[in-house]
Amino acid sequence: MVEHEQGLLVVISGPSGVGKTTIVHRVQEEFDAVFSVSATTRPKSQKEMDGEDYFFVTPEKFEEQVSRNEFLEHAEVFGCHRYGTLRKPVREVLGAGKIMLLDIDVQGGMQIQANMPDSVRIFILPPNEDELLRRLEARGREDSDSIQRRYREAKQEIKLSQKTGAYQYFVTNDNLELAVAETIAIIRQSRNNAQNPS
Repeated sequence: MVEHEQGLLVVISGPSGVGKTTIVHRVQEEFDAVFSVSATTRPKSQKEMDGEDYFFVTPEKFEEQVSRNEFLEHAEVFGCHRYGTLRKPVREVLGAGKIMLLDIDVQGGMQIQANMPDSVRIFILPPNEDELLRRLEARGREDSDSIQRRYREAKQEIKLSQKTGAYQYFVTNDNLELAVAETIAIIRQSRNNAQNPS
C-alpha cells in the first residue's frame, strides 16, 4: 500500500530585505509545493493575472467573505488595502496531500496559529540589525526615508514574532544556502512527524 503523503500548511514570515522570497521559492521547488494566492482589495496592475497573482475583489466582497469566515487570516496593510488567505484553496491543497506555502506577516502568522495550530510556522531573521539595514539599502529600490521606515517596521516585526509565540522555528539568514537547507529540513521533519505520529 502506498503511503499517502500528508498535506502540510507552511507559513514563512520575515521582514523586508531578509531574503525570504528567495527561500520561499527554493522551498516551493524542493517540495513541489503550492504557493497560496491571496485575496486583495487593491487594484490589479496591467501585468497581474486575477487568480494567479491575487484574487482581486471589491472591498464589499472582501467584507462579505470576512463575515462568512472564509479567511484563515486577513489584515489591512498600510491602512488602505486588505489581504487575506482563503480557507477553501488551502483545504483543497492539503486534502491532495501537498504542501501549501504562505508568505505572510506576523499578524497573519498569529491568526494561522489560532486557526490551524498544526501548521508549521517559520520566521526568517537577519544576522543582525546592521546587516538588515545594509540589505535594505543594497536593494536600491527606495529613497532613504522609505528605507528607514522599512527598517523600523522590520525591527518591530522581529520583536513581535519573538514575543507572540506564533512561530515554532526561527532561521537566521546569514548564509542563504544554509538558511534554505535549514528551512527545508524543518519542513521535511515536520511532514515526517505528521505522517508518523509517535
